[in-house]
Amino acid sequence: MMYKDMTPAQRREEHEKVSAQFDAWKGKHLKLDMSRGKPGKEQLDLVSDILTVLTDPAQCAVDGMDARNYGELGGLPCAKRYFAEVLGVKPEECFIGGSASLTLMYDVIAKAFTHGLRHSEKPWCKLDKVKFLCPAPGYDRHFKITESFGVEMITIPMTETGPDMDLVEEQVKDPAVKGIWCVPKYSNPEGIVYSDETVDRIARLKPAAPDFTIMWDNAYCIHEFDGDFLPFRDILTLCREAGNADMVFEFASTSKVTFPGAGISVMASSVENIQYMSKLMGIQMISYDKVNQLRHVLYLKDKDHTLALMKKHAAVLKPKFDAVVTALETEIAPLGIAKFRRPKGGYFVSVDTLPGLAKRTLALCKEAGVVMTGAGATFPYGVDPQDSNIRIAPSLPPVAELEDAIQVFCTCLKLAALESMEK
Repeated sequence: MMYKDMTPAQRREEHEKVSAQFDAWKGKHLKLDMSRGKPGKEQLDLVSDILTVLTDPAQCAVDGMDARNYGELGGLPCAKRYFAEVLGVKPEECFIGGSASLTLMYDVIAKAFTHGLRHSEKPWCKLDKVKFLCPAPGYDRHFKITESFGVEMITIPMTETGPDMDLVEEQVKDPAVKGIWCVPKYSNPEGIVYSDETVDRIARLKPAAPDFTIMWDNAYCIHEFDGDFLPFRDILTLCREAGNADMVFEFASTSKVTFPGAGISVMASSVENIQYMSKLMGIQMISYDKVNQLRHVLYLKDKDHTLALMKKHAAVLKPKFDAVVTALETEIAPLGIAKFRRPKGGYFVSVDTLPGLAKRTLALCKEAGVVMTGAGATFPYGVDPQDSNIRIAPSLPPVAELEDAIQVFCTCLKLAALESMEK
């Protein structure tokens, strides 16, 4: 029975029962972590043979150079060819970075402020106002980047097909609006895949700002855990065909393919954008780690070989996501206190509680020994206007620990809902 349909007496009885369950969980003194989308130990062990793929110094002679030496700022050509195949872009459109694509994203925004982008009239630091569109719920680290530069962030509601494009198209009429954050496939945290229509409308945008920039974080481009690989359209080609070749920067990495702390990343854009950014970045570095780039190319080989590896990751991840969603369907859905999706890829499950329950639920979780992403983190400035979105990251704990953690979460959400209804 839904909580709202219970009589006051039934809710009081339910509150006593759930409170007892909560006290029992507290008594177990758990220390469980579902705060970030980290691969679990089983996934890291799965790919640890990457450490032995490069054993002969002679292997470092590649693409007419020695990968151990200085040079080749934009990355090894073989690494560019690898990411070009994965993303469906051209090798010359790729710049290869280090373990974190977030570093490359930060660099684009930082360079826009210090020097301006190719079509900027002046560096953004010299403008009276800089605004950025932030589809939400979204990725907290994106929002932290633009917040750190004093950007005014505008929340764009997410729909089942991606950002609310009617609102996006209206907002870009303002020349102060300089860009938009996008996670187009298995969005963080909701697991939404942008529809073809949404992607087309994004590529065809006609912003008032000549240097409007689509920050296209394709973090989960090959990260299915339920079903076959879902092909996705190349945003660079679509923007080029729409006359917006310089409007997009695409990002991806091997963070959840090999080692998050020792992977490689890519920034893809028009050849002219890559040349412009390389000139600026060449002042701050000689190159990223080309030996690690070579290690990854030798290990991952090509797109087909990588997708076969991702099937092995999926076999580890799917039982974890199933455990979370099954618990939510059994324990929460019948009560009418939250909505959620069953994602097919990515690294998160997004839960939208009744308004006003997220902070209290997570405070109770922490009290019971379960750490989760903070309430509000999925919105600009860390402020969820409804106090309802909660991001669950099932990937790190073993299944047995995860089953405990999600039961704690369900208990805490029930308790928060019942407390709210008593007021």
